[in-house]
Amino acid sequence: MLDIVESEKFKLPMRPRQEITEMFSTFVQLDEDQFSKWLTDSKLRRSIQNCLGHLAEVPTSENFWAFYWHKNWRNSSNSLAGTHLSAYLQEPCYWAAYKTDRRFTNTQYGLADYFQMASAEVKTVLENFNPDRSSSLKAYASMAFPSLLKDILRQRKEADICTNWGLLRKVSKKQVLEALDNAGLSTTQIAQYRLAWTCFKELYIQNSSGGTNKLPEPDRNLWEEIANLYNTERRSQLTPPGSECNSQTIEQWLIKTAICVRAYLYRSVASLNVPKSGEDSDQMSSLPDPTSESLMADMIAQEDDENRQNQLSQINAVLLTALLSLDIQCQEILKLYYKQGFTQQQIIEQLQISQPTVSRRLIKARESLLAALIGWSHETLNISVTSNLVKDMSTALEEWLRFRYGDSLIS
Repeated sequence: MLDIVESEKFKLPMRPRQEITEMFSTFVQLDEDQFSKWLTDSKLRRSIQNCLGHLAEVPTSENFWAFYWHKNWRNSSNSLAGTHLSAYLQEPCYWAAYKTDRRFTNTQYGLADYFQMASAEVKTVLENFNPDRSSSLKAYASMAFPSLLKDILRQRKEADICTNWGLLRKVSKKQVLEALDNAGLSTTQIAQYRLAWTCFKELYIQNSSGGTNKLPEPDRNLWEEIANLYNTERRSQLTPPGSECNSQTIEQWLIKTAICVRAYLYRSVASLNVPKSGEDSDQMSSLPDPTSESLMADMIAQEDDENRQNQLSQINAVLLTALLSLDIQCQEILKLYYKQGFTQQQIIEQLQISQPTVSRRLIKARESLLAALIGWSHETLNISVTSNLVKDMSTALEEWLRFRYGDSLIS
C-alpha cells in the first residue's frame, strides 16, 4: 500500500488495507489534474462480495486476491478479472503518472493524460507479470508503469520529429505489423505492406547518408527500385504472390503504413473501467460462483506455502543484490572466508593485506548485507527493528552465506 505520509501529502487517500472489496472495485477520479475521489463500480463490488460471501474463512491478504484474479484473467475463466485488477492497480497508475508529470515538465501532457496512458497499459503489465518470479503484482506494476510511460513519450517524440520516411526507417518490424493490424487491415494487405516496407527500408538506408530524423523523400528512381525489388520478392515472400505493383502504388502503401504507425504510437487511451456500450453495470450474469471454483480452494490451501516460498525468494534476491554491490575486495574476502574456509590469517597471506583491513572488510560486508535484510523485513513485512530482530537476522545471514558459498552458487 501507499505510504501514509505520501498519501496525505498528495491528497490520495489510502483504501483501508482490510477492505479487500474497495481495493478491487474502486477507481480514481481526477479533477483538473488532481485526485478527486474514489469511484465504486457496483458490479465489481458485488463480484468480490459474492466471492467473499461463499467462503467460511476469508483470506485478507491483498496479494492473495491479486494472484487469484490474475490466474482467473490468465485462464479467461472470469470476464471481470481484468477489471478487478485494473481497479487494484489504480494506485500504481496514479503514482507513475504523478512522478512522470513532475519529471517531464516540458511536454504538453498533464497528470490526467499520463494517468490515462498508464491505465491503457494495464493489460501489458498483466501479460508481462510472472507470479512465479515476483511476490507482488502491485510492486511489479510500480516498476513497470514508469518505464512504459517513458517509452510512450520516447515513441511520441520520435513520431513528432520524424518525416514519414524517417519514421519508417526507425520502427521495428514488430511495430509495423502491430500498427497495421491495429488499423484493421486484412492479413493479405498486412503481408503486402510489410514486404513493401522491408524493400523500402533496405534500399532507402543504402541511399541515405544522413542519420537525422528529417531524411529526404525518395526520388522517382528510388521508388522504381523499391517497386522492382517488391515485384521480385513477392513471388517467394507472399502467398498468394499477388499482381505486380508500380512505384506509385508502393509509395501510397508506405504513406498509409506511416499513418498507421503514427496512429499506433499515438494510440488512443480509453478508460478501462468505463462500461462498454449497451453493458448493464448492474448485470449479475458474469459473476463467478466461488463454490464451483477449484481454483479458489487450491489457492487458499497453497497460500501459506507460497507466501513462505515467495518470502524466501525475495530474501535471496535482496541479499544477492546487496552482495554483488559490495566492492571487489569485500567479495573476495567473503569468498575466501565462507567458500574456502580460510581463517583471517590465511586471508592476510593470500591477499597480502593487513589484519585490520581483513577484519574491517568482513564487518563491513556483514553489516551491509544485514542492513539490506533488515530493510526488506521492515518495508515488506512491516516488522519493527528490535535487538531480537537484529540477532535473528544475523543468524539467518550467517546461514545464508554458508549455504550460498557452500553450494558453490557464487563463483
